[in-house]
Amino acid sequence: MAREILIGVYLFVFKIIYSLFYFCVVQKKITFVISFEENNRFLYRELIKQDPSMDMIILHKGKITKGFQKLLTQKTKAIHFTKNVKNWITAVYHISTSKVIIVDNYYGFLAAMRFKENVECIQIWHAAGALKTFGFADKSTLKRSKRANKRFKRVYSKFHRIVVGSEKMAEIYFDAFDAAPENILRTGIPRTDFFFNKKKIAERRAKVLKKYPSFEGKKIIMYAPTFRDGLMNADQMPLDVEKMYMEFKDEYLLLIKTHPSVDNCNRYEEQYPEFAYNLSSYRRVNDLLVVTDYLITDYSSIPFEYAILQKPMIFFVYDYEQYKSERGLIPNYKKIVPGPIAYNTEQIAKIIQENNFNMDQIREFSKDWNTYSDGHSSKRLAGYVVQRINQ
Repeated sequence: MAREILIGVYLFVFKIIYSLFYFCVVQKKITFVISFEENNRFLYRELIKQDPSMDMIILHKGKITKGFQKLLTQKTKAIHFTKNVKNWITAVYHISTSKVIIVDNYYGFLAAMRFKENVECIQIWHAAGALKTFGFADKSTLKRSKRANKRFKRVYSKFHRIVVGSEKMAEIYFDAFDAAPENILRTGIPRTDFFFNKKKIAERRAKVLKKYPSFEGKKIIMYAPTFRDGLMNADQMPLDVEKMYMEFKDEYLLLIKTHPSVDNCNRYEEQYPEFAYNLSSYRRVNDLLVVTDYLITDYSSIPFEYAILQKPMIFFVYDYEQYKSERGLIPNYKKIVPGPIAYNTEQIAKIIQENNFNMDQIREFSKDWNTYSDGHSSKRLAGYVVQRINQ
């Protein structure tokens, strides 16, 4: 109840500030509201290729990488909009006066906005596919108040266009965001372009191996679980690193990439030298995927991109029944995932040792979920945005 009151106060204040700028002239500029960098970075790079004179605003909640900062032109302003009140008010101004707003997440402030007819909000989301439910399909919505669900509906209704990489993902958005067919933008997912660029893949692989020379000549296993409510410490991780060390220390390495919200003070390198590495703070997961030989995950969206590389995956779903009932999974999860399912570390070890993976299944999975993601997604989406700006 207290949380809802605070949210209500925030939206009331936002609405007042927004109304002060509402009658300002809409400018031919693009404002990005960023929680996750990858899609935005690929789209931004392509936009400045197509129109270097474009006015763009980057509103970011956390730090942006040095690589992204180097891309920014003089005509682009980057604002850490949660840093102070001045920045926040400036952010509201830019959102209010931009012709195109790019968002990549659920942003509560959208519930308080009333876009003008010539303004478009484009949702590029932060996942190329979905194995777990979200939005209205998320079972946690049943626990929310009517007031909260109405707010979520108002936010989702502000997405004029939603970028997808496949018809399967479009169908999920119909349920998750109550989207209509005309809301779907079939350009492909910008950040997947990386996986079709052999030169970039080679460069990123070389960069990782230069930073971690001990990776050279080893088979690399990466464990990248999805975020779980209540699991905020890496010490609670269900994968038995000791067991993995005893089974694979001679030929393999284990990379651990947990969600950014998880406390990652654990130094596996000290406990299992030259075998286990906690790389949860490594910002660009794509760099790690190109050096990874076996991916261990669960309900994360990582498999949709990793499948483009056509490498083996294992789905470690030790809490399958609980997660399915409390959070929710897509129908036929076990039939859809392109790899063996494991419920404990012993089963994972056996699967890797047997090395019996169905590569045709991985290729079909990628074909189904990356239909429009073919290496040119950023170019198509940027072309659409430029056209929209100039209308």
